[in-house]
Amino acid sequence: MIIHRITRKTILAALAVMAVPAAAIAAPAVVGSSSAPRAATTAASTSAASCPKGWGSLPEANSRMTVAPVTNVRTGRHACYDRLVVDVRGRAAGYDVRYVTNVTQDGSGSVVPLRGGAKLQVVVRAPAHTTAGQPTYRPANRRELTSVAGYSTFRQVAYGGSFEGQTTIGLGVRARLPFRVFTLAGPGSNTRLVVDVAHHW
Repeated sequence: MIIHRITRKTILAALAVMAVPAAAIAAPAVVGSSSAPRAATTAASTSAASCPKGWGSLPEANSRMTVAPVTNVRTGRHACYDRLVVDVRGRAAGYDVRYVTNVTQDGSGSVVPLRGGAKLQVVVRAPAHTTAGQPTYRPANRRELTSVAGYSTFRQVAYGGSFEGQTTIGLGVRARLPFRVFTLAGPGSNTRLVVDVAHHW
């Protein structure tokens, strides 16, 4: 009888242990669930902090004229901005770069259709032909000078023509974002006009 009571008591104790409610067992913690968003935010902040500062959206101009002709228009993507490059065969050209309601063609005044939330008119103070009138820049497609598919800021680059010693390019961008304009020497005796438009304010 004693052995029977001990055995029964042991079984009851074991059953009591097994009857612990499942809710009483703590769920495992999800490691890193809150640190991942913070890490992403920190990375984005660091990236933004490393981008150039002090750009604006007001017109930028240089009145210097040149007979050195435009030979090409190129674009490129960078970490903080999209870049437009105009190649000039010779002396650096002046420019007039500004946001406008509509970019217009040289001479005719016709509107240059552009995709995007804002439009930059890029006037290069250089012709797109020689002094003898021979074209030095002949885009295959005047409405799409380069492909900007996948760019963060650029939406379209179109040709506005060359008239009275200067050449116009229409640049459709995502929004009225800050930009900068400058010239670079090279390669060789050539020069480049550069327009950078930032990805963000």
